[in-house]
Amino acid sequence: MKSVWVYSESESVSNEVASAAVGVAEGAGAMVQVVDIGASRPGAFSPGGKLLLKGPHPDITPALAAEALARAARELQPLVLLTGATRTGREIAARFAAKMRVGCMAEVANLSADGASFSGDRNVFAGKVVARVSCQFPAAATVKVGSYPKMAAGEGVVQEKEVGEVSDPVRVVGREKKAAGAVDLKSAKVIVSAGRGVKKKEDLPMLEELASEMHGALGCSRPLSADLGWLPEEHHIGLTGVTVKPDLYLAVGISGQLQHVAGMKDSKVVASINTDKDAPIFQASDYGIVGDLYQLVPALRKALASRAR
Repeated sequence: MKSVWVYSESESVSNEVASAAVGVAEGAGAMVQVVDIGASRPGAFSPGGKLLLKGPHPDITPALAAEALARAARELQPLVLLTGATRTGREIAARFAAKMRVGCMAEVANLSADGASFSGDRNVFAGKVVARVSCQFPAAATVKVGSYPKMAAGEGVVQEKEVGEVSDPVRVVGREKKAAGAVDLKSAKVIVSAGRGVKKKEDLPMLEELASEMHGALGCSRPLSADLGWLPEEHHIGLTGVTVKPDLYLAVGISGQLQHVAGMKDSKVVASINTDKDAPIFQASDYGIVGDLYQLVPALRKALASRAR
């Protein structure tokens, strides 16, 4: 039977991409197979069973993963390989597509299939326009992370495939755990996001405490993470950062450039605080207050405290 392959270095992302794969498989009359390399991961679910590729070295680099997937694909002929649009997922999908000489769609959502092709929505012009793009089978695609619910179904039957030893010009000499933000922004229902309106790093705890009091998480615009280094990059929301869609997004001192709005425009409710009444963020907001965050944030915290009593 025809198959739609799902692969991700992250079990959590794999479970989300598997949800995207279901729509493609239904339209193409195929089954979904989650692919593991080296060892089966019990937390990665698949409704159509798993495909375990055996043989590669346990240090799975993107180049090694792409080669192992391509070797198996040449024999098993999947319709499409779907990966998460993470840094690693993008590299694997691109390498796989080049090896297989097939098309590759980048960062797509709302996937569907019709006969010999499949389609998806992709943000272009910094999220100002949504384009419907399509590609003929066989192909590869990266799925926009955060656009699908995580699948929580059974594994099905595990099929094993020997792909042999795979060489990689990159040699892993060690691994170190990367410092990460304390909260997963993708799962947060409320996000308080800080921008350049915050005058100094020492003022961030005020917003972090507000986020905590609202049972939410602290995010930021690119300058605070990439330029100033006040927060880890995992807090950066925008075109080159994390894409989020919480129930409430509170932008504090953020001007609202297109690159930032592209990462939060799908939020259910957007509220903004800015001293500039002409700030672009107000165009993307359901509610807006023109004022000084150093006066408004304490007032908001006080109001929340009084309601909690």
